[in-house]
Amino acid sequence: MSVEGKNVLITGGAGFIGSHLVENYLANKAEKVVVYDDFSTGTIKNLEHIKDKRLKIIEGSVLDRERLNEIVRKEEIHVIDHLAAELEVYTGINDSIKDAKINIFGTLNVLNAAFENRVEKVLFASSGAVYGEARYLPVDERHPLEPHWPYGVSKLSAERYVLQYHKLFGLDTTAFRYSIVYGPREWFGRVLTMFIKRVFLEDKPPVVFGDGNQLRDFVYVRDVVRAHLLAVGNSKAKGEVFNISSGKGISIKELADKLIEISGKNLEVVFDNPAEGEASRFQPERVRLMGELKRFVLSREKAEHVLGWRPSVDFEDGVLKEVKWIIENKDRWNVKPRV
Repeated sequence: MSVEGKNVLITGGAGFIGSHLVENYLANKAEKVVVYDDFSTGTIKNLEHIKDKRLKIIEGSVLDRERLNEIVRKEEIHVIDHLAAELEVYTGINDSIKDAKINIFGTLNVLNAAFENRVEKVLFASSGAVYGEARYLPVDERHPLEPHWPYGVSKLSAERYVLQYHKLFGLDTTAFRYSIVYGPREWFGRVLTMFIKRVFLEDKPPVVFGDGNQLRDFVYVRDVVRAHLLAVGNSKAKGEVFNISSGKGISIKELADKLIEISGKNLEVVFDNPAEGEASRFQPERVRLMGELKRFVLSREKAEHVLGWRPSVDFEDGVLKEVKWIIENKDRWNVKPRV
């Protein structure tokens, strides 16, 4: 099955990854793309550049089961790409009930709407956060699942439901465990975006927590959405979960040095060591995450073997694209300090 001639619903379609999916489904000749978003974190600004009559935008929450079911039925949806979620790890730490409601019950509402309306395919954005601290690198899909945060727990629970609906009801589902997705329209609050803001918008050095040896795995957003399209048309993806990642680790210190090098500015990395849950003395809007992972690098082998997917965008090229977008959209980066 390809998406050509299909009606696609993207929950969270006004978000960072969701808006790129909208572009990709339209480019691949979907008959209609329906964005379903409550705009709590997504923004219409991510979609306003798309001038295509096949795009329909509906405001609504995945927690509203009746409305969601009605839209899937009325719009005659063939494919659901489910990205709507509580994205912020800190929210899960501070309010695990809210995190669970959105990520677990919202996903169940999507699955039930898909099943009741005979949707042909459901794709689900899970997270590499389901793994917790790596026991070995790169982390493959067989790695123990021991998430560090409520966010990872809720994503894992939702993912289990997604795969269970395939086993129990025969619903065609596929889940993706992302590494750190980056690129244009990425939200402020993660390490790469905070480094870019400091270096390119404020002419200040990036602030690195600890010794900077923490390993991270970045994958470009356009590569991520390509994996979704490949799964739609691959029967071997039914009931499966895939890591979507670069498969390569870069230390936080190396990341900071790389951004300074790209900028050409005379800056030196600043090291800070606040306790977990405490703010940086140099960058008050930045708080050190509780349960911080030492190593986070995912294997992409299964996605390569089954989907024929591999990342195509070089990390430095992807960073340059994100930097360019950020400089051209400075108004999107007015962020209040976290309290």
